Amino acid sequence: TQPHPGFPTDLQAQFMALLSIADGNSIITEKIYTERFLHVAELSRMGAQVYRQGSTAVISGVRHLHGAPVMASDLRASACLVLAALAAEGETTISRVYHLDRGYSGMERVLASLGADIERCKETKAEPAEDAVPAMLPSIRGAGLTSRAAQEPLAKAEGN
Repeated sequence: TQPHPGFPTDLQAQFMALLSIADGNSIITEKIYTERFLHVAELSRMGAQVYRQGSTAVISGVRHLHGAPVMASDLRASACLVLAALAAEGETTISRVYHLDRGYSGMERVLASLGADIERCKETKAEPAEDAVPAMLPSIRGAGLTSRAAQEPLAKAEGN
C-alpha cells in the first residue's frame, strides 16, 4: 500500500479476501500501517492460505473458502470478512460487525438486494472462554450468493 496515488491501505483487507480465492500467489506489502493484518487469522479460519512476515503477506489462492465463525476487529476487517463469507461455501457467522456500521451502514441490505443470502442477526451470545465474561455481540450471517429474487424474505444463510 502507498499514499495517494498508490494503492490505498483502506482497501488492503478487502483485496486480501479477493486474492484468497484468486489463482496463483499474490503479495501485499503494507507500507502505511504495518500492523494492519488482524483479518489474516480470521481469513485463515475460512481456509485462506496467507503467510505473513512483518509488513508483507503472501496469499496463495485456494479453490474455495469455507464458512466458519469469525470475528471482525475493525471496519476494514469487517468488510473483508463479509466479502469472504459471500464467496465461501457453507455458513459464516461474523461477530463484532458494529465496526461495519462506521463506514458501510446497511451493507447487508444492499448486498441482499443484489441477491446475496445474508442477514444481520439481532445479537448472539459469545462462546464463553474459561476466564472471559459473557458478552452479547451483534453478528452478520452470510455465506454464498444465491439466485433467489431480492424481494423474497431472507432465510438462514446457506452456502453453495
